Amino acid sequence: MGRFDGKVALITGAASGIGRATALLLAQRGAAIIGFDIDGSALADAVDDAQAKGGTMTAVVGDVSSRDDCHAAVAETVGKYGQLDLLANIAGVASSQHLTDLGQDDWDRLVGVNLSGVVWCAQAAIPHLLQANGSMVNVASSAAMIGQAYTVAYSATKGGVVALTRSLAMEYARTGIRINAISPGSVDTSLTRDYQIPDEADMKLVQRYIGFRGMAGPSEIAEVIAFLASDDARRIHGTVIPVDGGLTTG
Repeated sequence: MGRFDGKVALITGAASGIGRATALLLAQRGAAIIGFDIDGSALADAVDDAQAKGGTMTAVVGDVSSRDDCHAAVAETVGKYGQLDLLANIAGVASSQHLTDLGQDDWDRLVGVNLSGVVWCAQAAIPHLLQANGSMVNVASSAAMIGQAYTVAYSATKGGVVALTRSLAMEYARTGIRINAISPGSVDTSLTRDYQIPDEADMKLVQRYIGFRGMAGPSEIAEVIAFLASDDARRIHGTVIPVDGGLTTG
């Protein structure tokens, strides 16, 4: 019997990286997964992978920066399963530049995916999470916890996720739902591998992005999300857990 048997989870960013690893892990442990991502092809591959391993996963293609798409994804989840026990807000994008080089399109994209996506999915999901005494796990970043050069815009959006998590946790403290976040450091995903630092960047500052124990694998981060979503974490609420190999220790 799986730890998440009978549970329904909506996971954003489920086509790749941490989102995909989390979807596959929770499906393996018995949850019915709704994977929500803008990349329909990669999301279909994730669904095939989950089902090949005996899990249950359904794809919903959409854009988390769209309020309508987020509400539609939650509605489809509840329409299909009649409940929602977990919302994992994992979808994210990154960019690196000097603030003086930041364009409007880059800023809007970062805010739309990293912060607005969490807001809209949470807005749609909370009424159903209240009914299920469910859980929300948001993915922030170590960049929200310490100063990080060349990622001012990204850091600001992830700082917003931290503030949102804590404020929501306070607002719903006397209910049955739990709301937490994690702040990963460097993780070996396509987002990290495709990262472009500015020309003439100070590499000593860039090297500070990586914790003492190197990059984490997506599955390592997924395990922490699964823990926070489980009954084992029933006393954890309003917390932001660093998963960064010691990066934010000083």
